[in-house]
Amino acid sequence: MPDERLPLGQTFVIGLQHVIAMFGATVLGPILMGFDPNVSILFSGISTLIFFVAVGGRVPSYLGSSFAFIGPVLVATGATVGVANPNIGVALGGIVAAGILYALVGVVVMLVGYRWIERLMPPVLTGAIVAAIGLVLAPIAIASASGTSAGNPDGSALARWISILTVAAVGAVAVYGPGLSRRLPILIGGALSYVVYLVLANGMGLGAPIDFTRVGEAAWLGLPHFTSPVFTTSAMTLIMPVVLILVAENLGHIKAVGAMTGRNLDPYLGRAFIGDGLATILSGFFGGTGMTTYAENMGVMAVTRIFSTLIFVVAAVIAILLGFSPKFGALIQTIPVPVLGGLSIVVFGLIAATAGRIWVENAVDFSNPRNLITVGVALVLGAGNFKLTIGNFTLDGIGTATIGAIILYHVLNGAEARAERAR
Repeated sequence: MPDERLPLGQTFVIGLQHVIAMFGATVLGPILMGFDPNVSILFSGISTLIFFVAVGGRVPSYLGSSFAFIGPVLVATGATVGVANPNIGVALGGIVAAGILYALVGVVVMLVGYRWIERLMPPVLTGAIVAAIGLVLAPIAIASASGTSAGNPDGSALARWISILTVAAVGAVAVYGPGLSRRLPILIGGALSYVVYLVLANGMGLGAPIDFTRVGEAAWLGLPHFTSPVFTTSAMTLIMPVVLILVAENLGHIKAVGAMTGRNLDPYLGRAFIGDGLATILSGFFGGTGMTTYAENMGVMAVTRIFSTLIFVVAAVIAILLGFSPKFGALIQTIPVPVLGGLSIVVFGLIAATAGRIWVENAVDFSNPRNLITVGVALVLGAGNFKLTIGNFTLDGIGTATIGAIILYHVLNGAEARAERAR
């Protein structure tokens, strides 16, 4: 249970297992956004410790890079998947602003409870916004996988086939992998594709070889490359709506952990939001990604039935040590863009597909015109990346889909309620 502990040796082993579980996604997030993965790994550990303190060690959870930030960050900065982000400071300003808003939501929840969140963001809206994020990201993933992005401009046949192989490898591990390996499809599938690319490109000369020069030159220990935020109204307005997704995501995670442990963890929701918000603020101030509780680690808990929160302290310390290894960061940077493209297809697709799971699990009624119209509008605004300029800032597809869906849903809901009363 969360307040119990295993012997020291077992605590370390299970903690290491949680590091492996979070590693693939926590590293992939910053790479796709053009951030330094070492910084994000470092702050995933620090963020987990912040969360541990915020909830008084009562809620078992690991914090890692949030994929909800990928779309707004790429749009706000004009960055390309797999390439160092030239405007990372602008993105960090938006991430810090989102963290502040997230923490404020946590304060409100502590004061008045969380039922207002469920009224503002019912499952039909949460699913619509999640689907819109996945659809906005789709062209970015395809450009990277097909060899038409700035990071992979040659469009070679090898690049396309490696991307396809990566998708297949991730799927095969997720479905057919033995034991806990099914919980690590991104990590194992990406590693398998990396090896295949290494053999074909470096060994057989069929593509651009992987350059290990920086790996050899990098020190084993050292500080990662920190970056300071730059605050702009346009970027903050674009990125801050992500908080709606983070709140809904964390709410679901806390309830899921509560169900697994057989304990009511609802009293800790406000403190969990504050912990996530503070972690995101601190990470953003130094060049890291936005942070959120990780479903991958919930999967490990479900399999092992071990919920001791001290395990996550151990995992956090291991992640912090990895963050202080430039050689480790240089090795991550050698991942070929076609491999990242294949991983992007899977990850962005899963983001969009999560909407279906939300709707099914909550029995959303699509025979109701209010729900059908709201979701339809949100999907098209997101897929078409509909932009709307208001004053000095521009909302991209995620912003218009998020704000538009919320307004449209509640307008239609109010009209429906008035019609019911009239009858």
